[in-house]
Amino acid sequence: MVSTYRVAVLGARGVGKSAIVRQFLYNEFSEVCVPTTARRLYLPAVVMNGHVHDLQILDFPPISAFPVNTLQKGQQDRWRPEKASGQMPAAGDSEAVHAYILVYDICCFDSFEYVKTIRQQILETRVIGTSETPIIIVGNKRDLQRGRVIPRWNVSHLVRKTWKCGYVECSAKYNWHILLLFSELLKSVGCARCKHVHAALRFQGALRRNRCAIM
Repeated sequence: MVSTYRVAVLGARGVGKSAIVRQFLYNEFSEVCVPTTARRLYLPAVVMNGHVHDLQILDFPPISAFPVNTLQKGQQDRWRPEKASGQMPAAGDSEAVHAYILVYDICCFDSFEYVKTIRQQILETRVIGTSETPIIIVGNKRDLQRGRVIPRWNVSHLVRKTWKCGYVECSAKYNWHILLLFSELLKSVGCARCKHVHAALRFQGALRRNRCAIM
């Protein structure tokens, strides 16, 4: 049986979150920054340790705030996942994503503050008594390390010890630690077959390469 996991990717403008997704899916990178203006849904399949898993990756444009008022139905609907077919969920469907990827630029302090704010707002929307949805904080643009604004140890300690979130640094430009990020993602959502220390992950591009929908 193929497992399906829904993932929301969030971040401020210019941090490279869409570049991370495209590097993972298509092994490509563009030097031209094209702002994300609409939500995109990608439906890749990945193979980890010989087992196939379907991902529903929701790439969101920058938002001013994560919806915190459950009465704001129009806002809440934006965070409900698409079905595996790519269709919008039926009215009243309250399924949630399985994990959040929050991306910041290691050379931009404001982008980290953005991630800090969005993470806190995600926590405020959680329903008491339900299990916590994993959050992975991602520091992109590691290739520009000399311009780093916050020491790596400080961020890693805060994220892992205080926030209790996963933390990965990567470079979308050079495809560095991109597979590690998605390997950690599968481990975080409780994939029983993905918890091996040296889990092997590869993307099945031929299976789903053209399955992208713009919402």
